Amino acid sequence: MLEIRGNLKNEYRDVFTDEAIAALDALAHLDKDRKQLMAARIERRAARFRNKQRLTFLDPQSTIGRTRIKVQDARDGNFVGSEIPKDLQRQWIQGTGPAAKPNSPLDKSIRNIAYALLSGADGWMFDGEDALGQISSMSLDNQRNLKLAIHRDPAFMKPAEQVAKEMNQWAQGFFGQTIINDWVKQLDFTTKIFRARGLHLEDRHVRNADGSGFSASIVDATLYLVNNHKRLRDTGCSLAYYLPKIQTAEEAAYWGDVLSALEQHLGIPDGSTKVYVLVEQIEQCFQLMEMRAALGKHFIGFNTGRWDYINSVSDAVAWDPDFINPNIDVITMTYGYMRVYEDRVRRACSTPDKLGQYALWEGGMEPNIPVGSEAGVTAAMKRAVAGAEREQREGANGKWVAHWKMVHIVRPVWEKVGQANQMGRKFPPLTYTKADADGLTMLEGGPRTIRGARDLLSVALQYGNAFEQGLQAAALKPADFFGNDDVLYLMEDMATGEIRLSILWEWLHKGASLTEDDNATGVKAGDKFTAKLYLQLLAEEYDKLRKASNRDVHDVSKNTTLPIAREIVEAYVMDDMKLPWYVDLLNINLENHDLNETKRRIKMLTDAFHKNGTRITENLDFGKPLTKTV
Repeated sequence: MLEIRGNLKNEYRDVFTDEAIAALDALAHLDKDRKQLMAARIERRAARFRNKQRLTFLDPQSTIGRTRIKVQDARDGNFVGSEIPKDLQRQWIQGTGPAAKPNSPLDKSIRNIAYALLSGADGWMFDGEDALGQISSMSLDNQRNLKLAIHRDPAFMKPAEQVAKEMNQWAQGFFGQTIINDWVKQLDFTTKIFRARGLHLEDRHVRNADGSGFSASIVDATLYLVNNHKRLRDTGCSLAYYLPKIQTAEEAAYWGDVLSALEQHLGIPDGSTKVYVLVEQIEQCFQLMEMRAALGKHFIGFNTGRWDYINSVSDAVAWDPDFINPNIDVITMTYGYMRVYEDRVRRACSTPDKLGQYALWEGGMEPNIPVGSEAGVTAAMKRAVAGAEREQREGANGKWVAHWKMVHIVRPVWEKVGQANQMGRKFPPLTYTKADADGLTMLEGGPRTIRGARDLLSVALQYGNAFEQGLQAAALKPADFFGNDDVLYLMEDMATGEIRLSILWEWLHKGASLTEDDNATGVKAGDKFTAKLYLQLLAEEYDKLRKASNRDVHDVSKNTTLPIAREIVEAYVMDDMKLPWYVDLLNINLENHDLNETKRRIKMLTDAFHKNGTRITENLDFGKPLTKTV
């Protein structure tokens, strides 16, 4: 049995319907398996640290966990995957973002969906994960808003009409023409895709009756499908998900079991739910075909991200003193291990299954927003288009954008080519040699500078602050560029915080040598990145944020969540044992503005992980009254 927090069952009767609660109860037994998989993750990670092991490919004669599929059969395409549904065959541009805003009334919060569905994007990944704030009941607002929009409720249609006018006004000024003709018809253009939270996270409002945490993945996937599957199917729309933070084919098989159980419970055909898998963990690149096979009829494609993947590489070799990343801006999709990763993903997608079916490859994120000086916007848009052109040439079927204003800037790259997709394009078959494995951690040098360290720190602090304010999707740039409109803000989510702290941890604990002199600090090329230097830079970057304008750092946060973010950032980077997730420290401090309590919770979490690898992931405030500010 499951317990729903406080009075939320009554306040969200439209989300926690009787049908939804019955489905959650029916799937609750699968949470035990999830916890076992997460314990296995931590043990694999600990074994790599203990034994100084690099990741390796699976034994080709072994069987994929939770399946009867041999690894070699998966690699050979000897399995049945999925036909690509009509509304997913052309996905030139997929927008991303949550369907709700923090501390906002319904008519303001639901506008997020209107921007998405009127944007002209081929698909929109409505986020329940890294870009969705988790303060208050935002995860439930997200579900409520999606249900209202998918069912064309007047509560959605009225704001959508106004949003269409505003979008056209912007487009008239930027492009010299409008982008929406018939706003009601335009709402049908964009394929709706939902990203559930990862298997490593637990829900803040649903838990097991014994008080233990319960899977956020099951909650998200269940509430979305139960509340919307009939309407989506009646209107010819796919039941589509993005699945994040998977690490192994066995975990992919678990997701397949969850979705199949949900389909069976709802009485819909097996394989009706379709999934993209985000390749954002290095371990996945050792098991790509195995994941395709494990998900079978559910699987339609992979997405290649950047920040999360870099973070996973850093984490996987955190034990190796010789693996030290350069400044983060150097690590693009054409850098060393990133280039190898992208190539393996496209080769996996171009491998046919038993029926000759291929998979989709969706390219990475374009984080720029066309807001700033004319020179800044022009330069940034030129880079954005060049990035899209590169991905199209390399074989991607499309890419992500982080803001609706980018859709009509980047989509023409694929419009000019005109192909719905590039499935079946020939690439060399995947191989599984030691050289292939080594390539996935291949460094290519690059600068490590004080400027790079400041940028890492500033954005990590700002993101932690934004997270605690409920703004998990936030427009950020380093503090030294506040007021400089030639440097644009980038739309960032949780991944940006994870990778920035991982690189800082790496530089500090591996004694990274800096490559340039810095007059302000007196650092010389060849000097080590020390704890003393790190703490000096942390204090300086924190002080800049304290003094920043309300535009860049909300005044309301400067004595509440910003000090908490600073405490967390310091604790994470200074800890001799690398913690697996920055998000764990942020989650246990959501809606806590007491710095002493933050220190207590940080110590509790780090002590537990140091002792035996236990992650504290449940909502520590489950029994307290829920704070809602609208």
